[in-house]
Amino acid sequence: MTEELRTLRKQAETELQKAGTESEFQEIRTRYLGRKGLLTGLLRNIANVLPQDRALFGKECNEVKDLISARIDKRLAEIAVSGKEAALRSARIDVTLPGRAMRYGSLHPVTQVREEICGIFARLGFSIVEGPEVELDYYNFEALNIPKDHPARDMQDTFYVDENIVLRTHTSPVQVRTMEKSAPPIRVLSPGRVYRRDSDVSHTPMFHQIEGLLVDEGVTFGDLKGVLTVFLKQMFGEETALRFRPSFFPFTEPSAEVDIRCVICGGRGCRVCKQSGWLEILGSGMVDPEVFKNVGYDSEKFTGFAFGLGLERIAMLKFGISDIRLFFENDLRFLTQF
Repeated sequence: MTEELRTLRKQAETELQKAGTESEFQEIRTRYLGRKGLLTGLLRNIANVLPQDRALFGKECNEVKDLISARIDKRLAEIAVSGKEAALRSARIDVTLPGRAMRYGSLHPVTQVREEICGIFARLGFSIVEGPEVELDYYNFEALNIPKDHPARDMQDTFYVDENIVLRTHTSPVQVRTMEKSAPPIRVLSPGRVYRRDSDVSHTPMFHQIEGLLVDEGVTFGDLKGVLTVFLKQMFGEETALRFRPSFFPFTEPSAEVDIRCVICGGRGCRVCKQSGWLEILGSGMVDPEVFKNVGYDSEKFTGFAFGLGLERIAMLKFGISDIRLFFENDLRFLTQF
């Protein structure tokens, strides 16, 4: 039995020297020290050893057991350390490499233009007001002097929710709601989304408008021209030339459209301005007395002016964009330019 134990020890030492992986060492532990292991089997047969030799044999078996167990534990610890070092080496960060810049978002060009316009009018004393996008027919049309049989309704090309509810076609209903709640003087700006049944390179079913209203005693068309002149020169530059042309809007009288000298060709004539040298930029006029009557204002005491413009059109001119649909496609190659 003693000779068999010595042979088993040499065999175990040889296998431990050859083993290199965690699984191999665990396999050796099971083969020698497991419940059915070789060394365990020798200990179970200790009854076959002469009584006077049993103590020594048991001692030698325990020494072999401790030797094998210690060798395995040491090698497993070394393997764990080397594995951790290898993992750290592979995951090591080279701090001398250039850093990766963080990507930042930016405001949409339409939002940038909206904020710039609101900033200009805020400095002129206008307050920002907002209203519902799903609007009553009364506020969208009738209160603005556009009855149900008025031909101007055809110009709006409206989305109807039902007979008396529409998706607003302009932000002028906000002005009516404001006048119903407040007495003059009033100086407000109403930006927001509006909807019309139209879609091509220069029109979309949903777009953005900003409309302004000023009501007080003694307001004249000269005040309208002064305010809009200041706005357009701050928006497009002090050298910007502009002109007022007579026009028609049901809720203003007299009405005028405002043109600026083409920012693309400088007035020489191009495809954008249709060779005219001028670009239509906004509509405006003095508030019609019928509108004042609908909100309970005394048109003999108060006068006012209103104006409206499309944000996408301003952004197209300001940034030199030729297709309005680019604003809504969410192409990062386009948006990151701003």
